[in-house]
Amino acid sequence: MEDATPSRTALRVARLRALHQLSPQAALFRDPYAAAILGEAAPGAQELEQEDGHGRRMRLFVAARARLAEDWLAAAVRRGVRQVVVLGAGLDTFSLRNPYPDLAVFEVDHPATQAWKRRLIAGAGLAEPRCATFVPVNFERQLLSEELSSAGLKPTEASFFIWLGVVAYLTRQAIFGTLSYIAGTPGSEVVFDYSEPAENRDVAGRATLAFHAARVASIGEPWISFFDPGQLAKSLNELGFDEIEDLESGAVADRLGRAPDAGRGNSGGHILRARRNF
Repeated sequence: MEDATPSRTALRVARLRALHQLSPQAALFRDPYAAAILGEAAPGAQELEQEDGHGRRMRLFVAARARLAEDWLAAAVRRGVRQVVVLGAGLDTFSLRNPYPDLAVFEVDHPATQAWKRRLIAGAGLAEPRCATFVPVNFERQLLSEELSSAGLKPTEASFFIWLGVVAYLTRQAIFGTLSYIAGTPGSEVVFDYSEPAENRDVAGRATLAFHAARVASIGEPWISFFDPGQLAKSLNELGFDEIEDLESGAVADRLGRAPDAGRGNSGGHILRARRNF
């Protein structure tokens, strides 16, 4: 993504969330603002009719990861967490849907993408949520800790971090720098998704990786970071996370009641939750 250009993958993911609202599986993840924020770019029902197997699985994975992240956030709020940080927020609408009156939401994204999102919110006739603080950050060039502190995040209080659809596009240095920052505050928790490398996958998983990797590379936003689950868990423990839950796509389907096509076999996609308790 160029510095002055909003993320094209953020638009694609937003369109998948909006398309999901038109699908028979919409109950998996309800988002009443998904189409509104897109305006004329919102998908129509004909796109659902034209959806192929790759598109259906990706749509369901996008919906499932959002559902799981918000379920885990609900549990954190019940424990007393009152700060949520949405990293690489794109066109995510949680701040518009936030059901927790005393939960502060910090939306972090690349400056160009964030400015674009705010224009879309205004264009849809929506007010920016009072609970939300927009924090423009380039993950590869700025310190997340400094930008969040300047924006009002209380660094000594536990926060919940939602980091979906971002890790694959970042360098390992940027990824572990962010994870180290999150692990620095006891009680803080992060949910992110990641992909295993091709050599870890079955035949179907390798085909899926090749298909989607080619698509994002073709628009100049390639996937550059992949992780082996065992090695990643070891690295997270070393950073200080002492509670890790890592769900491969098939396990995601089980968790959500065998959502149709949300994941089967070793497709290589994961959703991971990590918390530092002490």
